[in-house]
Amino acid sequence: MFVGKVVGSLWATRKDEKLNGLKFLVVERQLNEHQVDPNLVVAADHVGAGEGDLVMVTTGSAARRSMSNENVPVDMVIVGIIDKVEYPRD
Repeated sequence: MFVGKVVGSLWATRKDEKLNGLKFLVVERQLNEHQVDPNLVVAADHVGAGEGDLVMVTTGSAARRSMSNENVPVDMVIVGIIDKVEYPRD
């Protein structure tokens, strides 16, 4: 699981039919309080997140189990909208 920030949306008109009805968001992974991973990821949204939200993203089999149908071909799912993160101080 990781913390990320929603920076955009993704639309795909042609896709596996098991993905129909899912909302996909582009997420920037937060490495720490001041750094982000430059590689963006796409995650299925399970909680109604929107652009600018700080979110919890789960990956792999845990992501599939968070869906109502475990046969959905996803490997990243937004499972929470974060209100606050407290980073450890050095």
